[in-house]
Amino acid sequence: MLLGKKRRIGREIDKIVEGEKLKLTEKIEDKDLLLYLGLTNDSNPLYIQHDYASQTGFDKPIVPTIMLNGIITSAISKYLPGPGSHITEQHLIFPKHVYHYETIDFLFEVIRVEKEKGSIVIQVEATNEDEKTVISGTVTVIPPSIRENLTSEAMENF
Repeated sequence: MLLGKKRRIGREIDKIVEGEKLKLTEKIEDKDLLLYLGLTNDSNPLYIQHDYASQTGFDKPIVPTIMLNGIITSAISKYLPGPGSHITEQHLIFPKHVYHYETIDFLFEVIRVEKEKGSIVIQVEATNEDEKTVISGTVTVIPPSIRENLTSEAMENF
């Protein structure tokens, strides 16, 4: 139950430094693909039909790029800078497709702390098991910030 439980928030901008890194490994499982496809009602045969994908240049079903984007968003929300963060801008390229069941290594690095703007820029690089780049780019994030005039009671529902 979320009500009544104190939630931690991520680090505020003054506690973040350029050069900080986060490494994360994710294996793309059927359950994750089915949840995504069910949630979005996306029935693109390239994502789910082996017979269709085998007739394309991909040879077998691939993972939707927006699902990979979700892994990035989740890592920012959970770890860097953490809960309470908000992504305001993304520049990502997907130079190589990802197949079902692949294991992807993500590297996040804070490359700029823009205190005057209240945001940080995180470089994202992801590689597959063959160490080929599958995602490259940057994400601009507003770290969590609690206004001083809020009482501790205002946070009780989080």
